[in-house]
Amino acid sequence: MATAAFEEIAETFEFLDDWEDRYRHVIEIGRALPPLDDALKVPATKVEGCASQVWLVPRVEQGVLTFEGDSDAMIVKGLIAVLRALYSGLPLDQVTRVDAVAELGRLGLNDHLSAQRSNGLRAMVERLRSIAVQNNG
Repeated sequence: MATAAFEEIAETFEFLDDWEDRYRHVIEIGRALPPLDDALKVPATKVEGCASQVWLVPRVEQGVLTFEGDSDAMIVKGLIAVLRALYSGLPLDQVTRVDAVAELGRLGLNDHLSAQRSNGLRAMVERLRSIAVQNNG
């Protein structure tokens, strides 16, 4: 069910033996994200439940979800990039069928994120799923 972009991340993770290398890779892919315009960093786009400041700006065009995001924490910005790879470009009905826990589990993220980061990641996934449900009317 994962996108080609997410499969590429998963394949890279298979070659990275230790968590420190994986952690660095998540940060690197976060650095590659374009910064979010400050005008979009408003309460409506802020994700509650994250220890860091997180903003997700979804777009739904012709039944397909894409989104931009940003955070004040580099690792979280990397997690946003991972979620973009997992969800961006999917038809709305497929967004709700992605088993995010299983897919992210393939990366070993569940075992190495703090409880607060895990809660924040869950909050981001829930925001994306609710956007898909709201727009798949």
